Amino acid sequence: MVCFTQKSWNLAMQTLLLFWLVGLTVPSSTLYAANGELDLNELIAEGLRNNPEILAAQSRAQAAGYRIPQAKALPDPMFMFGYQNEGFDKITLGEEPDAYGMFSLSQMFPFPGKRALKGEMATKDMESLQAMHKATQLKIAATVKQLYYDLFLAYKNIDILRKTASLFSRIEDAAKARYASGMGQQQEIVMAQTEKYMLLEKEAMQKQKIEAVTGMLNSAIGRDAHASLARPAEIEKTPYPLSLEGLIEKAKKGSPEIGSREKMAEAADAKVRMAKKEYYPDFTIGANYYPRTNGFMDMASLTATINIPIFYKTKQEPAVLEANANLLAAKRELASTRFMLFSAIRENYSMAETGERLLTLYREGIAPKIRQDFQLALSGYAAGKVEAITAISRLKAFLDTELLYWGQFVEREKAIARLQALTGEEIVQGGHQAYKGSSFEGGTR
Repeated sequence: MVCFTQKSWNLAMQTLLLFWLVGLTVPSSTLYAANGELDLNELIAEGLRNNPEILAAQSRAQAAGYRIPQAKALPDPMFMFGYQNEGFDKITLGEEPDAYGMFSLSQMFPFPGKRALKGEMATKDMESLQAMHKATQLKIAATVKQLYYDLFLAYKNIDILRKTASLFSRIEDAAKARYASGMGQQQEIVMAQTEKYMLLEKEAMQKQKIEAVTGMLNSAIGRDAHASLARPAEIEKTPYPLSLEGLIEKAKKGSPEIGSREKMAEAADAKVRMAKKEYYPDFTIGANYYPRTNGFMDMASLTATINIPIFYKTKQEPAVLEANANLLAAKRELASTRFMLFSAIRENYSMAETGERLLTLYREGIAPKIRQDFQLALSGYAAGKVEAITAISRLKAFLDTELLYWGQFVEREKAIARLQALTGEEIVQGGHQAYKGSSFEGGTR
């Protein structure tokens, strides 16, 4: 039996005062900011509209789209004007046949196929950035979901702690009754009271977690970090019937991260073909006009100019090798992305599956037995058949099991949220609320 001295009692009361003061430092507007409940789908929609990372990815994709017509366009035409004179002493225009003005207009035309390849490269770059924009949306949606679940868990833990404190009050009342009748010791009252004070520490930590998660959630949805959030609504257990193989196949087809890497590889392949096209010359067509005066006939000419890639050993050939190396790198990055993605899917699938099994174990096996054990211990203590430490230890076991249950429930939901992002699942508005599947609810009164 643990002995509580007057010093221990004073320490317990100081602990109570400390955590009462800590509770006062947590703004109540954050814990209960609105009459209604916080809706997950509204948060996701707000995050998709306002998150700076999403908006930046969207702007990059838009900017890449503007590069496509630029890549396909012809080079600017060249206009030349001048004057040719005979001698240096005076202007001889109209006096000498070789004195005349000069006007020239020329246009360079790339070798057939080059402009199309440049347009293809720019298009693939844009499609890659569009896929990354989609991947960013999925990542932010998953982040909002996970933070929402963390916030839900913090509030749920506070509810559990307060409910447990009321059960410790029952033990305290029983201890007072036993002490008043001469059957118990004052030490039993102090033990029950101390356990209640220790719950205040846990509650203060959960309130601090609410503050931290609220700030991160505000950041994810593009709000000011100091904005208040209401309490999350009760959440429904998310069904997820897909197998591991089905998830991997879904990711192969729908993952925007894989899609982005595939478009990057396609762009690199177009760059290889473009580098090979550089072996062929470009053409410049020019039209020239030479006006003369004083009876001399005007002159005109039409010219065609081509570049001769005679330095291909130091220019075109290394460019092709460079493009091939970049294509190989893009293919390897695609393979690496697939491996990492499939590994993450396997990890989160395992977490979801394990969570499902543990929830069933807690709900159907452990929880009923622990609840029954506590009720028997509490009845036995009130009847004087068991000691206070037995009832207290049973209640603490019940508390730990309930906290573990909801912790595992939230971890499963977070794993599913990550799986949805990894597989490229569409962001669906109008999800589920009000999960009532816990065997802990309403069990012990």
